[in-house]
Amino acid sequence: MFRQFLKPALQSASVIALGLVLVSCGPGRTQIDPDAIAMEERAIEARAFLNDAESQIAAKSHITAQAYWDQATNITDETSAAAAAEGAEFTRLLVSLANASKQFDIKELPPAEARKIQILRSGITLPAPSRDGAAEELADITTKLDATYSTGKFMFQGREIDLLEASRIIQQSRNPADLQAVWEGWHSIAAPMAPDYTRMVEIANEGARELGYPSLDQMWLSNYDMQPAQMEAEVQRLWTQVEPLYKELHCYARGRLNTYYGDAVQPATGPIRADLLGNMWAQQWSGVYDILKTDTPGPTYDLSARLNEKGYTPLQMVQTAEAFFTSLGLQELPETFWERSMITKPEGREVVCHASAWDLDDYEDVRIKMCTQVNAEDFNTVHHELGHNYYQLAYRNQDHLYKNGAHDGFHEAIGDFVALSITPEYLEQIGLITPDEKPGADTDTALLLQTALDKIAFLPFALSVDSWRWGVLSGETAPENYNQSWTDLRLQNQGIIPPAPRPADAFDPGAKYHIPGNTPYLRYFLSFIMQFQFHKAACEQAGWEGPLHRCSIYGNKEVGRRFEEMMEAGMSQPWPDTLEKFTGTREMDGSAIIEYFAP
Repeated sequence: MFRQFLKPALQSASVIALGLVLVSCGPGRTQIDPDAIAMEERAIEARAFLNDAESQIAAKSHITAQAYWDQATNITDETSAAAAAEGAEFTRLLVSLANASKQFDIKELPPAEARKIQILRSGITLPAPSRDGAAEELADITTKLDATYSTGKFMFQGREIDLLEASRIIQQSRNPADLQAVWEGWHSIAAPMAPDYTRMVEIANEGARELGYPSLDQMWLSNYDMQPAQMEAEVQRLWTQVEPLYKELHCYARGRLNTYYGDAVQPATGPIRADLLGNMWAQQWSGVYDILKTDTPGPTYDLSARLNEKGYTPLQMVQTAEAFFTSLGLQELPETFWERSMITKPEGREVVCHASAWDLDDYEDVRIKMCTQVNAEDFNTVHHELGHNYYQLAYRNQDHLYKNGAHDGFHEAIGDFVALSITPEYLEQIGLITPDEKPGADTDTALLLQTALDKIAFLPFALSVDSWRWGVLSGETAPENYNQSWTDLRLQNQGIIPPAPRPADAFDPGAKYHIPGNTPYLRYFLSFIMQFQFHKAACEQAGWEGPLHRCSIYGNKEVGRRFEEMMEAGMSQPWPDTLEKFTGTREMDGSAIIEYFAP
């Protein structure tokens, strides 16, 4: 089809290309290289195919994104059905184009065209096979899983509660029986997902095989400018760098919990009970800082309390985050951001409260979706989510297939890198604390512990999520072993166990949004490594000479200029090129984390 359409163009283009394909045949003689002409013609065909593909994807993605936004901000049977229908159509289009791209041999194309073809083939998160009905079935399942999670509720002390209230109890309660009941209650909402999840894996793996991959996990791991096995080895190398720091934190936290609860609840040796760490998934532990805090002095202020004392609203928190980015010289967010974002949970309707950033038109219709609370955690989260939006705005002039992060870890790292500058110095600059309240050097251990409870505690959790999923997608983990594999990996990587033995039908992975929501999770592990790399590089650019955890780049426009240059590249070049542009190194590296926490 494409050859017939392009024949006239090829004839004229071949003449233009002669300068590239002439070879010398001795003095005064030249000869046309037919192989070079053929390669040039294939390159022209590929460019025409890709231009058409990008136009189709762009047009359809805008419609699909709106349908998913409508469903995420107002979960009804109608919006779920509309999202499923649009999702099915979009998946069919992507699979069709990816299959059509097989006519081109990447090894025979110029680098730009080869890169786009690779992105087109491997960039579908859940590919449906091209057989009739597969895309519709896959879309129905994924929409149902998302809605089941987002509307999940369970009974606690005679009343029905949702995840927001359950998370507050997990963070605030110090009653082990209540913590266990809430933990088990939330995880019970996931059990009905297991059959649908199993079927979804079957369909998506069938789609991955049709695109030339042995299984979906290998397709996901093909998105990092290296072979899947190399990427797995890279992840293990990074974890080896930072694992000793996690083991120290785990040992310290277990001792404090044992002192607080006693041997009957939390033994002094062995794993930690997952419900005691202040977070539903034990992925970050700052919720129990009151138990884990050090004996050394700490800040005299509580950021959550201070935000409320100052009368901050959710809107004002987002405005404050925007002001950080504009202080670096970046543009203000479009007016439509403020008109169209969901910043707080609307009354009277079900929504997906899990915080996320959206780009609905691949140009400037950027938004966030949050059920924002006025507290320190969401103050950090709004900086993180706006990082996504500013990245989207930075690469908006790239070709459509390049409108993404250098790899998915970059996208997650951007906002968290900025949030590392939420230091006492920054809080003083924006008037949240007074100069007299700024903690001195004697509080460094306490400040670093607060950060470690979020950043270091998270690393093995992030590793566990996709380690579990790779086993599931590869077929190594059978459906009847889904839950045991999850429990085993969390014990192995995190040293965490459930508060009590789990029922036979448990599907605990489904109690974490990114499993039913089908969001690859390796990106978060990589981002927690890279954000410290970015932070160290930015502080060096700013001429900072103190400890890294005290450095804030707020207001530094030179750092902002280099930062924006890095983001503008999008996915247009291999990620080591983009990383090198900002950090001076071509390798992801955990040493910046070690340096950050050295004090």
